[in-house]
Amino acid sequence: MRTRSFKNDKGILYLVATPIGNLSDMTYRAVEILNSVDIIYAEDTRNSIVLLNHFKIKTKLETYHEFNQETKTETVINNLKDGLNVAIISDAGLPVISDPGFKIVQEARKLGIPCSTIPGASAGISALVASGIAPMPYTFYGFLDSKKTKRIKELDDLKYVNHTLIFYEAPHRIYETLADMLEVFGDRYVVLARELTKTFEEYISGSISDVLKEENIKGEIVLIVEGFKERKEALDDPYQKIDELISLGYKPIDAIKEVAKIYNLDRKELYKNYVDSKK
Repeated sequence: MRTRSFKNDKGILYLVATPIGNLSDMTYRAVEILNSVDIIYAEDTRNSIVLLNHFKIKTKLETYHEFNQETKTETVINNLKDGLNVAIISDAGLPVISDPGFKIVQEARKLGIPCSTIPGASAGISALVASGIAPMPYTFYGFLDSKKTKRIKELDDLKYVNHTLIFYEAPHRIYETLADMLEVFGDRYVVLARELTKTFEEYISGSISDVLKEENIKGEIVLIVEGFKERKEALDDPYQKIDELISLGYKPIDAIKEVAKIYNLDRKELYKNYVDSKK
C-alpha cells in the first residue's frame, strides 16, 4: 500500500530523532515538528522535558515506553484517527531502533495512517562510520539478551555472519558481553564507542581480549565487531568441511550444524546429503 499524500482526515505520525548526547545536534526541522504537533509521546518524560525546555517547545508531553506500550498504543492510534498529529521520540536517537515505537508504526501502516521520519542522530551508525571497520554490509543487532544463556545463543546464531555487527550494551554488562563474544566469536577486532557526542567521547579499539583489559568502562556504549572472515576462505566442499571438523573432535551432528551456518545451508538437507555421500 502506498501513502501518496498526507492530505487526509487522519493525523500524521512523526518519528523524530533526538540528539544522542550533544543538544546542538538537534535539527531545525525536528524542533519545528515538535512545536507543531498536537502531542509528543516520549520514552521518559523526565529526560525529554530537558530537551523540550532547551528548545522552548511547549507541546503536550505523554509517556510511551516498553511497560505501557500494550495499552498506550491504542491511545496513540486513536489520537491519529481523531486527526491529531503525533510525534514519537526516544531518550536519544531514532525511535523504534532499540526503543519503543514499532507497534504504533505497524498499526498505523495497517490503517493507512501517514508516517514520516524526521532523521537525525543514530548512535549505531555514528559509531560505525568512525570505527575503521568495514561499513558495508553491516548487521545492526542492538541489545543482546541480558541473560547469559540466551545471549550465548544469540551470539552463536551470529557467529558466521560475515557482515560488520553493531551492538548496543549497558556499561554494567559490557565485560560479560565481551567475554561471551570472545568465547563464541574468538578474538576478533572490535571498536567500543562510548559517550558519543559528549564531553568524554572515546573509541577503544583492538582485539576483544585487549578491550577486556580496559578498566572502568562507563557510559552509553556502541560495540562494532568485525564480521566472520573465514567464510570467503572456506572449502568449496561443505562435506569436506564436515569431515575436517569431525577430525578436530566435533560430534557429527555438531559439525553439520556448524557447516550449515558457515555455508548458509539447510541443516536437515545437509545432514541427509552428507549421510548419502557416505553410503
